[in-house]
Amino acid sequence: MPSTTLEPYTTTYHSASSIPKEVWDVLNSNPQNSNCILPVALKSLAREQNDETAAGSDQCWIVVHSRGTIDFVLSVTDGDMGTYPIFIFTTHPTHRLTPDFLLPRLIRLAEALRAAIPIERVYSIFAPDAITTAFIEIWCSLTGVQGYKVPYYHAKLTYCTRKSFVNRQMATSPGLVYELRPAVDSDLDAVASLCYQFAADSEPFVLSHEGAIKEAATLIRNQQIWVHGIRLADDVHDEIASIVAFTRNSENVATISKVFTNPAWRRLGCAERLVRRVCKQLLATKQSVALYVAHNNAGATHVYHRVGFLGLADGSASVEGVDSWLEIGLDHSKVELGHW
Repeated sequence: MPSTTLEPYTTTYHSASSIPKEVWDVLNSNPQNSNCILPVALKSLAREQNDETAAGSDQCWIVVHSRGTIDFVLSVTDGDMGTYPIFIFTTHPTHRLTPDFLLPRLIRLAEALRAAIPIERVYSIFAPDAITTAFIEIWCSLTGVQGYKVPYYHAKLTYCTRKSFVNRQMATSPGLVYELRPAVDSDLDAVASLCYQFAADSEPFVLSHEGAIKEAATLIRNQQIWVHGIRLADDVHDEIASIVAFTRNSENVATISKVFTNPAWRRLGCAERLVRRVCKQLLATKQSVALYVAHNNAGATHVYHRVGFLGLADGSASVEGVDSWLEIGLDHSKVELGHW
């Protein structure tokens, strides 16, 4: 159990199996906001339980305690395509994240991170806005590695529940035949092409053609991607118009991590149709589906709102758990870029 000391302090865990129950409990208590940390930690735990050598990786989790509670959980983890950004989860609502609250806790967090891993491993920070902004300033002061002024990503975390889900039947275009289904091995090249195009718009996390093939194969093998097939009524072969991937999933929450439509098939409602179908499938077993949507992506925001994702309507009241998240990258000449 954590100490009841008033001063913030940190604990670092170098394996998922060493993470104590109290930390798992806070992650599980808010699986939407911990969607970047909890599912990866669960995968690491499963690997360690099956193979004791897996615990010897460079991954770690750092927890900030104060006043007998857990305030933050930071993760340094890897994915199938490379190392992840540094993710930071908080147990506190964003309105509580004042400078006076953040500064002493994030200083301890940055010091613990500096002690745990090489500086070059920290290539970006992704967390609620106030956390990222404050942590980057502290990290730059501590290490001399500067952050970029233009964020890599600035997005709203939103979610759809069984109650908010809008099960609307969309109009179809005459002369076109649709098929919405999980991707299969024969879709590999088409899915890889769309993964490649998606990454091309996601600087600096671009993919080579070989990397796109690897990503597509992993998503298909893990049954974490659906496709929207489309063809002319008199044609026997369909094309893949859209993809929807969901790669960070825990017991009660699934996270959509990639939505992309082939430019040749846009403005036909393919993305909305497929997102709705995937959400319906996921909500059969999950309590909610989470995703991030960039603040400057009005088209995607409209699509997700129509499906039932909360807090996206113009002028809508604030929704608990729908928060703004910010990713800031660090000087490429001093870090080793990963992929997520």
